[in-house]
Amino acid sequence: MVAGSDAILKTVFFDSGSAEIKKESEEVLKNLAAIMKDYPTMIVEISGHTDNEGDDKANLKLSESRAKNVVDYMIASGVSKEQLTYKGYGETKPLLPNTTSENRMKNRRIEFRVNSK
Repeated sequence: MVAGSDAILKTVFFDSGSAEIKKESEEVLKNLAAIMKDYPTMIVEISGHTDNEGDDKANLKLSESRAKNVVDYMIASGVSKEQLTYKGYGETKPLLPNTTSENRMKNRRIEFRVNSK
């Protein structure tokens, strides 16, 4: 990846209203941690997103909690905390219209942005 590029971690899942990383998401996070440990100068922003169900302020806080939990997981996996930042965007950047349960599930996501390498 090059600096400034974004990627969506499509296999990092959360239940609606929850910041707990689902068990089936751990494999992709382990792989990302391994890559980051191989490139110790890589700086990444982890961003959390929600669907539009619920209160806007609560969704913003939830998205930040999701992103922080991913960062905490990465640090526990051996990634340097200096390589990681996080931000919650709530429901402000949907990938798809929040018109179906499938679309809402896709909008509950984590993205990472390589800020430097």
